[in-house]
Parts: sequence; C-alpha cells; structure tokens
Amino acid sequence: MTDPRFHPLNLLRAALRPIDPVLFVLLAVILGYAFVLMQSASPERIPSLFGNAAVALSAMWLAARLSPQRLLSLALPLYAVGVLLLVAVDLFGETSKGATRWLDIGITRIQPSELMKIAMPLMLAWYFQQREGQIGLRDFILAGVLLVVPVGLILVQPDLGTSLLVTAAGFYVIFFAGLSWKLIVPVAFVGIVGVGAIVGFGDQICQPDVDWQVLREYQKHRVCTLLDPTQDPLGKGFHIIQSTIAIGSGGVVGKGWMEGTQTHLSFIPERHTDFIFSVLAEEFGLVGTLVLLASYLLLLLRGFTIALQAPSLAARLLAGSITMIFFTYAFVNMGMVSGILPVVGVPLPFISYGGTALVTLCLGVGILMSIQRSRAIAQG
Repeated sequence: MTDPRFHPLNLLRAALRPIDPVLFVLLAVILGYAFVLMQSASPERIPSLFGNAAVALSAMWLAARLSPQRLLSLALPLYAVGVLLLVAVDLFGETSKGATRWLDIGITRIQPSELMKIAMPLMLAWYFQQREGQIGLRDFILAGVLLVVPVGLILVQPDLGTSLLVTAAGFYVIFFAGLSWKLIVPVAFVGIVGVGAIVGFGDQICQPDVDWQVLREYQKHRVCTLLDPTQDPLGKGFHIIQSTIAIGSGGVVGKGWMEGTQTHLSFIPERHTDFIFSVLAEEFGLVGTLVLLASYLLLLLRGFTIALQAPSLAARLLAGSITMIFFTYAFVNMGMVSGILPVVGVPLPFISYGGTALVTLCLGVGILMSIQRSRAIAQG
C-alpha cells in the first residue's frame, strides 16, 4: 500500500506549507511587473530574468523552511564571512568602471557587499536577543561598531548605494531595539542643517575648484547634478533630465506597453536596472505607478503585521528591519529617478534587473515567512 505521505497532493501541501500566501501573491504581482517591463526595456534579458527569479524564489523557499532560531544561529558566521570577503575584495577584488566590488571565486563572480544586507540585520538581531532585558547604551555603541566595520569596507570600494542600504538595515534593528530619540534627534538635526547648507549654497560649493574632501569627485557631481541638472544637460545631467521627461510624459494612463518613446529611442539610461521605474511611468502612467505603489504598500503592511506578531524579540527586530529595507529600496530608487534624491545606484525592489539583488530581497521575504510560520506553529 502506498504511503500517503508520498502522495503528490500531500507532497505539494508539504512544499507549500512554509509559504505565506499573502506575501507570495504580492511578490508574484510585483515580479509580474518586472517581466512586463523587462519585455519592453530589454527583451533579450527575459531568459536570464527567469533564471534569476527561479534561483531567488528557491532561496526564499529555503529560508521560509528554516526556523527563526536556525536563521539566527547563522548570524555570527554569516557576518564574519561577509567581513572577511569584503576585506578580500579590497585586497584581490576585480575593478570595473572605477569601483572594486567583485570577487572572482573561479566558477563565478560574487559581490560580498550584497551578503551584508541580510547578514547585518541577522547579526544585530541575534546580538540584542542575547542582551534581552538588559540592553543599555553600551550595547548600542557595540552594535554601532558592528555596523560601521562592514559599511566602511563597502564605502572604500566605493559603493555608496550599497553602503547606505547596509547602514539602513543595521540602523533599523538598532532603532527597533530601543535606541533613544535623544541620540537620534541631534544627528538628524545636523543632517538637515547640512542638506540645507548644500541647497542654499549650491552655486558656490559646486564650483569645479571646490574640493569637498569628505566625498569623492563623482559623488560631488551626483549631488550638484541633483541641485541643477541643466548645468550639464548633455553630460552628467542627461540621465536625470531624460528620466524626468519620461516620467512626466506618461500622463495618467501612459503611452502604452512597448510604446514609450524615451524608452525605445534609448534616451532613458540603464532602463533595465536603476531607471526601470521611468519605463513604468512612461508606458503605464500614473495608474500603473499607483498599482505598483499599492502592491509595495500592502507588502510593507504585511511585513509590519508579521513583525508586531512575532514570537520573540529577535524575530520582531528582524522582521521590522527587513520590511523597512523594502521601503528604503523603493523610496530611494523612485526618489533618484524622479530627481529628488542623488543617483546612488539603488535598484527598484524585485523589478530592476540583477540576480544578486533579487536573491537578497527574496531571502528577506523568506525570512518574513519563516517568522510568520513560527508564530503559527507556536499557536498550534
């Protein structure tokens, strides 16, 4: 007699058990956007996008099957390996377009900084779990040191976009762990004053002979281009100008799928990666953009719900941090392609072409599913 455990339907149920249906449906909708937009922006990349999606969804499923405790047990080795790989990149990494971000391991190239987007919140959530009930200023200082080490190694590559995302991932854990507003407000105030000074004195500080010292020359150009892209409309300001033209020309309902002139005349730069949101706005207009924003919003709401209901401190910190990372990706990408933030190379989550980023983001979804599953198991 056949063992019922091996019946095809029972095997399918067992395979789907770790999957949170709400998260999966929302992810499927957003990935659907990715395939539709890629067909217009860069159709030759569709086959590899299928491959990237298959690997990313497999990683999500594997993460969802692991318990949060098992995931947290990997925090320290993942963090240590990530830091060692970042050091290896600095010593032996491959340089491309002026940046040393990749490490050749023989069979493929890897970008270790991507690992830190997951390893960082895991590490800090694990640390605060060990200190639960006695978290004090000393713990926040040590957590800050744990955060600064990989961020510093990523900055020297240089990779401003990834360093900002890793910083955000770590900061969210520290904030949710109870960091006092008395420490946050002064730093935020200094940041606001600094931004105000840059905006107010942009004409003076953006002169060619002014050295910003704390930023590299290309980073200075990014900020100055944000302030006034028309100063160099055919050079450094070209990307932003063409992107905003595409976004504005889409109107309410867009020009139609595969009918975007800015897209198909190759005016939009990096239209399959960082600037794919411009393709969406041009071809599907305000309506298509609002549907995507609603999908992101529902994904965030589901993530925060899982965080609030999580069964342990570490799970709450981890779920809250991952959810806020999704928000940061979307906010920064949309801000930079619409001209309100500097271009820092942050992809549109789950949509921009790039296998490493997609795997990292889907791992985040898998961790959320793991936390939700652990709560369901705890409740019987």
